[in-house]
Amino acid sequence: MASTLFSRTRTRTEPEVITEPWPEIGETWKPEGVTVAERYANLVGTVVLVYNADSCYHVIACLGCHYLASTDNNRSYDTRYGLKDASKAANEHASICRALPRDIPARPDEHAARARLHTWVVAMSRRDEDRRLHLSDFDSGRLILQRTNEWIETELRSFAAGRPDVLTATPSEYSPSFDYKVLRLAS
Repeated sequence: MASTLFSRTRTRTEPEVITEPWPEIGETWKPEGVTVAERYANLVGTVVLVYNADSCYHVIACLGCHYLASTDNNRSYDTRYGLKDASKAANEHASICRALPRDIPARPDEHAARARLHTWVVAMSRRDEDRRLHLSDFDSGRLILQRTNEWIETELRSFAAGRPDVLTATPSEYSPSFDYKVLRLAS
């Protein structure tokens, strides 16, 4: 009996699962490229999200005061948030935040999202040394971009082709994706 319970698939006659609206705001929201793991709301109505973007690490974002955290500075190793620690920190922030609630950010058009991504890459090139670029470096900005990893990778390859002085994209030896390197801009 247990094997039939776990091996059952949805038939064509069954309706698709529809996401329930948030009780705080009465609407459904699932941004592209982000999986919202938990939501916290306070008495004022501000919503604090715990989300991830296809990785095991989580980011905390407050939709009221623009609070954003992806690392726990109180830890000396592995400072990225796991779900348990991110949930605790999000709940703590929700309990003290007194910002007025703001609307869920609108999904930017292609041109605006591309410009934002390019701005972030150029800002990374203003550091003192060349550095590897990972898709997880954009996790904090996922609520602004609202794009999938595939879209980001396509844009990074396109940017690398147009601006090889800022970014290089080489095929990875170990996976079908690319390795990216942000080059230090000469002053």
